[in-house]
Amino acid sequence: MPDPIYLDSNATTPIAAEVAAAMRPFLEQGWGNPSSSHPFGLRARAAIDHARGQVAGLLGCAVDELVFTGGGTEANNMAIQGVAYAQRARGRHIVTSAVEHPAVGRVCAWLAGLGWEITTVGVDAQGRVDPAAVAAALRPDTALVSVMHANNEVGAIQPIAEIAALARERGVIVHCDGAQAVGKIPALMDALGVDLYSVAGHKLYAPKGVGALYIRRGTPLTKVFHGADHEADRRPGTENTLGIVGLGAAAALAADLQPRAAHMLAMRERLHRGILAGVPDAMLNGPPQLRLPNTLSLAFPGVQATAVLHALASEVAASAGAACHAERVSVSATLEAMGVPEHLALGTIRFSTGAGSAPAAMDAAAAAVARVVRQLRGGC
Repeated sequence: MPDPIYLDSNATTPIAAEVAAAMRPFLEQGWGNPSSSHPFGLRARAAIDHARGQVAGLLGCAVDELVFTGGGTEANNMAIQGVAYAQRARGRHIVTSAVEHPAVGRVCAWLAGLGWEITTVGVDAQGRVDPAAVAAALRPDTALVSVMHANNEVGAIQPIAEIAALARERGVIVHCDGAQAVGKIPALMDALGVDLYSVAGHKLYAPKGVGALYIRRGTPLTKVFHGADHEADRRPGTENTLGIVGLGAAAALAADLQPRAAHMLAMRERLHRGILAGVPDAMLNGPPQLRLPNTLSLAFPGVQATAVLHALASEVAASAGAACHAERVSVSATLEAMGVPEHLALGTIRFSTGAGSAPAAMDAAAAAVARVVRQLRGGC
């Protein structure tokens, strides 16, 4: 039986063929410790330096402003905790948004348990943060603002440059979780104006278990982990040469952004049109325009998304916006913050196209979704 049509690229992406090819030699020959001074180590170090240049090129930053991490979650923890500890003399107040990924939200919640005060700014009905609301939340003791670049569920692109400008006018450090944005929309550090920016490899056609943190020169950041002085004494632990090489290769591919983004957008729109042809009352969650080119969050009134996805399991792979449990309903924090009614949140499915999405597959997926929704509604 063939695999279902993959429409869950916001959850993870496959390793690109070019990325796998770049990594393969480091499975067999480039296994030296990059901190060693002999040829084995020097080859690994050279590969890491090359990859750092590739990632820096994609983000438009200097190579010494990048730290390789074990993924986006680690990068977020390093940024948020690192600034919180470094800025304690200024204050223990952090501003974030109601639609952050748990890799940010739960870090802030943990710090709240240690005495930091967290102000959570809401979003509008399309899932976007108002920069004025962030500015209004700032206080003399605000140490950090952390707002994601683009939402993983509805694709809403946040006005990061405006938020960063307002925060930095007040001397407040700005962190941005860029896991969903990199490789889909421009993510240039000077244009965004942020101080810290997190990257997750497996959202970018690189392997899981590798990421990066951009740290603007001069940003105060206390080390979260302790050990040897790897990564310019900012993140201890022997570097994952294999994963870093993969991240570098993926960044080099993503540098040619416009054709990839245009393809993902075309596939998303084709899928959307096909679904609407069969289910005209499917409702879009998120902004019509200011949205990731690959992300389509649709609410299907009168059905539960989990039931739709179960029936589609052999045909389409996507994600639900809410989950039913024995005694309660768990609606995503994003849909809840947007004010999506529970009955629509329960019927929400996120489809996310990718670089490998094909027109015929989009047509087949749309037809399958429409067929199952109609069947569950009791129609033909």
